[in-house]
Amino acid sequence: MSSVATADLWEVIARDASEESSLWRAALRPDAEREPVFSPLGEDRFAIGLETIYEGYLVHYGSSRLFAPPDADTALLLGDYLYAHGLVRIASFGVVGAVGDLSELISLCSQLRAENAEGDGQLWAATAALLGADRLDEAHAALRLRGDAGPLDSAARSASGDEAVERALAAHAERFR
Repeated sequence: MSSVATADLWEVIARDASEESSLWRAALRPDAEREPVFSPLGEDRFAIGLETIYEGYLVHYGSSRLFAPPDADTALLLGDYLYAHGLVRIASFGVVGAVGDLSELISLCSQLRAENAEGDGQLWAATAALLGADRLDEAHAALRLRGDAGPLDSAARSASGDEAVERALAAHAERFR
């Protein structure tokens, strides 16, 4: 993804949120960090949707790049808005499997957080790399049923390469320090 496209990605997410609600506009960070984490692993057309959903995840559970909600209630609502808005962006491409993959991603991430379990980074990486390809069911089941993120990690690395996945996982880990 080019730096111009990356800059546009953040501008679009911030603009859309600001236009949606004065609460979201007030929560924008003046010192926003503009590092895409998982979208570089996937198709360019899905980048804004993926980073919007990931930003919702960060608002809920990690350290947001773009927003600093003033309280837990605003963070919950903002995160949900970002999830929904990102799903709408992805759905606009008409790839039904992509919406299913993202729904499974959000569900499994919630499960992992509730159980204080590992594997969300590999889940994000595999989902971004194989979004809509209908190749994640077995890997999802391994994580959901056995807590085994290995098949997701292997899938992401096969699709996007070790170096790209390592970069994404390192950037993801930084958001949860």
